[in-house]
Amino acid sequence: MKFESVSVTWAIDIFLLLLIGIGPKIVLVPFLEATADLPTDTKRLVVRKMLTTATAAALVLLLLGGLLTRLLHFSAGALGIASGIVLLIIAVSMILSPHEAKGEGSKLTSDDPVRLAVFPLAVPYLLNPAGIVVLVTASAEAGSAGVYVVVAVALAVVIVIDAVVFRWANQLSKHLNENRMLVTEKVFGFLLAALAVQLALDGLSDVGVIHLLEH
Repeated sequence: MKFESVSVTWAIDIFLLLLIGIGPKIVLVPFLEATADLPTDTKRLVVRKMLTTATAAALVLLLLGGLLTRLLHFSAGALGIASGIVLLIIAVSMILSPHEAKGEGSKLTSDDPVRLAVFPLAVPYLLNPAGIVVLVTASAEAGSAGVYVVVAVALAVVIVIDAVVFRWANQLSKHLNENRMLVTEKVFGFLLAALAVQLALDGLSDVGVIHLLEH
């Protein structure tokens, strides 16, 4: 995606990419599993820590991502390839992970819920590789102040959506069919796998390894 100018279509695309990259879908099921047996006050603490950590990391990437690419000497293409690989690993784990009954060997366990909120819930589940690519690329390649403003506004809207979703997540989970949640997780895992491949292909194209046809 190009970051030289602002248009309505471009702004919508940025919002949708950030909704994937720092939205609630990937982290929702792991969050519900990890916090199922926690007291209400602790759940709220986990939500606050998760959201503040992901938001702070996102803002740092948006403000300093361009500087980081220069200091660490990597290109947007290299970032796309690396992010595609990591996102593909996350997607495959979503697709292939066996369903486990509540309370029987949950994958996400920690003696410190706050630490769990930081990793892996905040990063890389809430702020995932797709979001990192968008934010760092916007920081490095923004052609005008308007680009920063649109990305920042889209990011703020997505964070508000996250806050609303996780504010009511545990109440809603009581009324959700467990099998339906499992199916949606697997389907979304396939979609994420496709996005991961596209990120890697775009990265390979950016560094000149392959040439992608324009559609």
